[in-house]
Amino acid sequence: MKRQIKADKKNTARLFGNNEKQIIGEDIAPKTVRHVERTIKLPFIDNVDEGSEQYGSAENMQDKWGLSEKQATLQIVRKRRLISLGIASAAFILLVVGVFYILPRVLPEVFKGTNIELFVEPVVNLDYDDPDYRVVKESTVALMSLPEPDSRRIAEVLYNEPVKYIQDSKNGYCKIKTSDGLTGYVKATSLIDDTDSIEPDIHQYKLIVSDPSKNIMTHASNGTLIKKVMMNTVLYADVKREGVYQVALPGGDNGWIGSSGVIELSTRAETEEVSSRYFVSSVLTFVNAKYIENGMSIDGASVNGAVFVCAEINGIEIPRTMEEQAKAGVEVIPEPDAVTGEITIDQILPGDIIFLSSPKHAPGDKEIYEMAVCTDTGTLFMMSPARTTVRLRSFESGDDICDRIITIRRIFNSKVK
Repeated sequence: MKRQIKADKKNTARLFGNNEKQIIGEDIAPKTVRHVERTIKLPFIDNVDEGSEQYGSAENMQDKWGLSEKQATLQIVRKRRLISLGIASAAFILLVVGVFYILPRVLPEVFKGTNIELFVEPVVNLDYDDPDYRVVKESTVALMSLPEPDSRRIAEVLYNEPVKYIQDSKNGYCKIKTSDGLTGYVKATSLIDDTDSIEPDIHQYKLIVSDPSKNIMTHASNGTLIKKVMMNTVLYADVKREGVYQVALPGGDNGWIGSSGVIELSTRAETEEVSSRYFVSSVLTFVNAKYIENGMSIDGASVNGAVFVCAEINGIEIPRTMEEQAKAGVEVIPEPDAVTGEITIDQILPGDIIFLSSPKHAPGDKEIYEMAVCTDTGTLFMMSPARTTVRLRSFESGDDICDRIITIRRIFNSKVK
């Protein structure tokens, strides 16, 4: 057995070279990379074909593993990944374009004529597309009988009010016509031709100022003043926040106004009629205001001007001029007392409008000199004798005021509560 082991060691040494240790002091060959110059044939791999299995030759993955050309090539796999990524990106882009661009344009046409609210197109009717329309850009503007600053004041027009331009005139005035048919002259610089601020269908809310005045500010809080607007000014808003609205201004700008003291309506709605006590309450806000002929703001008012704005915000359409207001509503004819023959004042109700002749009137004189509003039994809102303010005055049966009455008009329905 020992002999057989020694023989195997010799054979192995013959195959792999002499492994004997070198004697110290002999030259030792440097270690280098071994390059195989010839094929080494081992006894346990006799069946290997030397011609086909060379050291370092590439293995054919297609033949060895049965792979296709695309599967066996790494470069093609990378290309496939890039193509897949490109397809996914294109699909995402198409989805975004479809949702945000194509669908909003296609679906309304598909559902056109149906009652599906989402696809009902809003109808936009422009009321002021006529190039002759103008918009008032001042808080109030005097409407004069002639293009002269000292001519008679016919009435006033308010901020953001539409008027019809007629023609230019001298002294910087132009002739206009109001929406209720009055014709006169105003300063041309007080008007602007951009009508977007008064077009109902391009806004969300209609606001009517019910306080004596309101401020329009640059910001919702801590802004600066843009314009002070008066009672019965009509504004249109697009943004509503807690306590404020963003309103459209003449010329295309925007401003902010507080929600207190304004009436919010849909853009084409009109104010509903309320009871006369609300009308009286509005009139009382003008007590002691400065008197201005046919003025209709807290900065300068007349009785007919106060009646106009106070009636409008409480649901009653009425003319601006005293002469036309004397024909409004229904006439009240009080019955005289059976004994004294005098009018009893309790027949004149709060909210009734009284038209009076001059204090120096001649018997039978029916020319209207001034007017008054009954705010309570025996109390009238009227012009002061000095014509400097509008104020309250008490009266009773038998006073000279009763003798001056030409007509009494009741403009509010007594059934409305």
